Amino acid sequence: VQLVESGGGSVQTGGSLRLSCAATKYPVSPYCMAWFRHTPGREHEGVATIYRIGDSSNYADSVKGRFTISRNKAESTLDLQMNSLKPEDSAIYYCAAHWMRVDSCSFTFDDYKIRGQGTQVTVS
Repeated sequence: VQLVESGGGSVQTGGSLRLSCAATKYPVSPYCMAWFRHTPGREHEGVATIYRIGDSSNYADSVKGRFTISRNKAESTLDLQMNSLKPEDSAIYYCAAHWMRVDSCSFTFDDYKIRGQGTQVTVS
């Protein structure tokens, strides 16, 4: 399984971007998919997760009300709509997935063994 992100770029404060993650076909849908972000000198920060059952989602407090995660199972894609962007949202954003049977999705980067190469988001 491979994940490939796209949609990053530069935007002004208050603007919007939509990130997409394309996954090669997998036989079983991941239990959890997520978006993480990383800036130099800091740990990977969980931004949003989506659970296989019911597509329930969770968000970091820092992005609640501004970001929306969504998944198209038929097309094996994962999106992140980012609105009202702030300079502190600048980071490399990663799409990630895991197949561990869990009751809810964590924000722990190490739980997600399949990750994309990342896409840069810059807000100024």
